[in-house]
Amino acid sequence: MVSHAHITANVPWMRNVLLISLVTAVGGFLFGFDNGSISGTVGFLQHKFALDADGIGWVTSSIIVGCIIGVAIAGPLSDAVGRKKVLLLTALIFIFGVLGQALATSAQILVWFRILVGIGIGLETTVAPMYIAEVSPARIRGRLVSFNQLFNCIGNLAIFAIAAMIASHASEAWNIENGWRVIFATGIAPAIVFFFLLIGVPESPRWLIRKGREQSGLQVLCKINPDEGVAREQLATIKSALQSDSRAGLRELLAPRLRKVLAIGFCVALFQQITGINAIFYYAPEIFKTAGVDTSGAMSFTVLIGLMLVLSTLVSMWLIDKVGRRSLLIFGSMGMALALGGTGLLFRASEPNTTGLLACILAYVIIFAASWGTVAWVVIAEIFPTQVRGVAVSIATFALWGGNFIVARFFPVLVENISAANTFFIFSGVSLVAWIFVIAMVPETKGKTLEQIEDDIHRK
Repeated sequence: MVSHAHITANVPWMRNVLLISLVTAVGGFLFGFDNGSISGTVGFLQHKFALDADGIGWVTSSIIVGCIIGVAIAGPLSDAVGRKKVLLLTALIFIFGVLGQALATSAQILVWFRILVGIGIGLETTVAPMYIAEVSPARIRGRLVSFNQLFNCIGNLAIFAIAAMIASHASEAWNIENGWRVIFATGIAPAIVFFFLLIGVPESPRWLIRKGREQSGLQVLCKINPDEGVAREQLATIKSALQSDSRAGLRELLAPRLRKVLAIGFCVALFQQITGINAIFYYAPEIFKTAGVDTSGAMSFTVLIGLMLVLSTLVSMWLIDKVGRRSLLIFGSMGMALALGGTGLLFRASEPNTTGLLACILAYVIIFAASWGTVAWVVIAEIFPTQVRGVAVSIATFALWGGNFIVARFFPVLVENISAANTFFIFSGVSLVAWIFVIAMVPETKGKTLEQIEDDIHRK
């Protein structure tokens, strides 16, 4: 098995597929990098612009507003002009949005540019997994789509480390005036690299064929398939699927024959968020402080969580095309329910148990990253028919970012009003609902071409 993978990686067509996937996944790095930059700057921003708690909350969450806008336009835009052009636009948005954050002279200007960066994130998280899915061989599509989530986690770690280095090598006064600007500005370089790398990747062959550019589509298929015969066979399969779904559009997406698959994609995306992961991501230091951990220890635990996200995502990439999407989601749902339930019980205990709390939260993060954190993006990218994939992926990703906003906005409110213990019990209960949903509704798509998935699901 290992030797076969080694040989395959050295075949020109496979190198092309890997290169396209890696270049596209750089957008995932920017997603994690720019989304995570606020954690290293929020304290300085609070002093610089004299922000109260509400102001800090708005500066932090404004990026999610942009994400929702980006998601809303990503599908129709990528269907109209192509996946590659939207990704190029995303790179430009990251460049100008990050520059605007770094040069902001008021909190209001900073918010507007954070919304702009959020639009770029919304575009990237919708289009990049979809594009990778459309150029990937069926047997390793899960792993290749997962590159985007892996690079997202690496981006988080990178900005955490950069922010810590910048902040620790200057005075508090300099950081309040300039340090936060430098932290934001470091995102410009990877965005420029992303733009120029994208110039060399081809357009999605499925999009080209759908637009009647059959010869261009065939040329791309020849680059990502073993030989021209296989490419022509895939061309015929794609054309047949497109002809069968010639009526497909937004209205058709809501018709009975596609309603089920839309519900699956929408709910998988929503459950990924409302099981509580961003309560951990955004508020981890405060969660640990509530349990009696000092500030330094809380920040160290948060970095450890980021590291576990990366390592567990690597595990998920290894497993996803071996054990399948459905199996990972079933395992993940039950595992998260248990870990979150344990977290709630520890918060209810009369005496703080820092070791136990850290163990439960790390268990939750590891299980999430190895299952829902990666698999949800793959399912969203591959489950919809080509004719409506752009619009359908937008709808599903909209649910994902909507769930993110709900958790980010209301987690502190829930903790204050019903206690941390009961809040984590709610997340545990949602995970159990997700477990039931996956068993009842989600099909296995491992090892199937996009057209086979369409044939298996959408014609039932």
